[in-house]
Amino acid sequence: MTAPRRILSNATLMLTRRCLNRMFLLRPSERSNQLFSYILAVAAQKYGIALHAFCVLSNHFHLVLTDPDRNAPAFMQYLCGLVARSFNEMHGTWETFFAPGSYSAVSLTTPADVLGKVAYVLGNPAASALVPRGSEWPGLWSAPAQIGGSAIEVERPEGFFRAEGPMPRSATLGLVCPPGFESVEAFRQQLVAELTALEDRAAQQVAEADGAFLGARKVLAQRPQARPASVEPRRGLNPRIACQDKWKRIEAIGRLAEFLAAYRVAWRAFRDGVHDTVFPHGTYWMRIAHGACCAAAG
Repeated sequence: MTAPRRILSNATLMLTRRCLNRMFLLRPSERSNQLFSYILAVAAQKYGIALHAFCVLSNHFHLVLTDPDRNAPAFMQYLCGLVARSFNEMHGTWETFFAPGSYSAVSLTTPADVLGKVAYVLGNPAASALVPRGSEWPGLWSAPAQIGGSAIEVERPEGFFRAEGPMPRSATLGLVCPPGFESVEAFRQQLVAELTALEDRAAQQVAEADGAFLGARKVLAQRPQARPASVEPRRGLNPRIACQDKWKRIEAIGRLAEFLAAYRVAWRAFRDGVHDTVFPHGTYWMRIAHGACCAAAG
C-alpha cells in the first residue's frame, strides 16, 4: 500500500507540485498570476493555513506554510483542483494538469530548516537560471518584505468563476512569520542574507558555465505546452523531513518510522474487521474517510 502521510497540528511544511511532463502550464502572465493568487488566498483562508512564502514557476510551484489544524491535504486538494480546472479553461485544454501521484510535502524540523527552505523557494528562479534575482521573476513570488506586512486583497478573476457563484468577490493574501523566530524583523534580515548568498552563487555558476539567465522576456514568450530541454532525473529520493541537525534528523526519522509501523498494524486490523482499532496520532486519510479512531497527541 502507499505509505500514509503523518499529518500533525502546527507542522511547518514545504509543499511542491509539478505540472504534467514538466510542461510550462503555469507560465506567468497577468491572467495566470491573478488566477493562482486568488485561488491560493481563498484556499489558505478556507483551511486556516498560515503562509510564509511562495513561488510559482512555469512548471511547478513551492509553498512554505504552517498547518495549525491538520488541513494540509484538504488545502492542497482544493488548491490544485481549482488551479487545474481554471488553467485548463484558460489554455483551452482539458487534459491532466499536474504530474501523476501526489504532491511533495517536506516537514521542516527546526527554525534553521525553515529559513533554509524559504530561501530555497525564493531563490528558485535564480537557481534555475531563469532570472538573476527572484524579485525579477514575472510570475508569483513572495518578497521577504511581505512577511508580516500588510495583506493584499485579490479580486476574483472574471471568466472562469461565475459572478453569482459561491466564490468570494475577493480574498486576503498575507504572509506571516514562521514560528520559532525572535521577531519578524530578525527573520526577514536572516532571510535576505541567505537569499542574497544563494542568488550570488547562482550567478557565479551561470558565469562559470559561460551561460546566461533566460530572462523574463523569454519566460513570458514560452508556450504553455512546451517543456525544458534538460532531462530530469527519475526515481530519486522523495524526502519527507528536512533537518540540518544530524541528531534531530535521526530523531525525526525515528518518529516517522514508529508512526509507519504502528499505522501498518492498525490498518491490517481495520482491514480484517476490527473497526475500533486505534490508529497512531497523525493519521489523516483513515480518520477523514473512514472515521477511524486515532490516538491523542503525546
